Amino acid sequence: MTHRFGVKVYYEDTDLAGIVYYANYLKFIERARTEWVASLGVDQVALKARDGIVFAVRRVEADYLRPAKFADDLVVETRLQSLGGARIVLEQVVLRGGERLFAAQVTLVCLTEDGHAARLPAEVRARLSGPLH
Repeated sequence: MTHRFGVKVYYEDTDLAGIVYYANYLKFIERARTEWVASLGVDQVALKARDGIVFAVRRVEADYLRPAKFADDLVVETRLQSLGGARIVLEQVVLRGGERLFAAQVTLVCLTEDGHAARLPAEVRARLSGPLH
């Protein structure tokens, strides 16, 4: 299944040409990932406090397909592609009225606070692989 998150393009998101600055797409998809995880009932603050585990982006492969502009209403779709022992791979797409503007494959890793790989706790794995993938 697909998680959807709405984003409004503000003036501050654009460059001199009036289009969304390329790095801001990464911010949009980060916000959407945070909301996706929260919608599954995973509290990242509690996960860090209880288990000392955080999620970090390991890799992003991005395609900029069409420009978004000031005042556009966008939707970020997030889909789970695969779930490993300590790795999560997502597909994220930014749409304007159904038109694909940006597409990314994002690899997240589960880390301890000191930066070492950690296995996803069973409860978190169950939630991530639940009904919204």
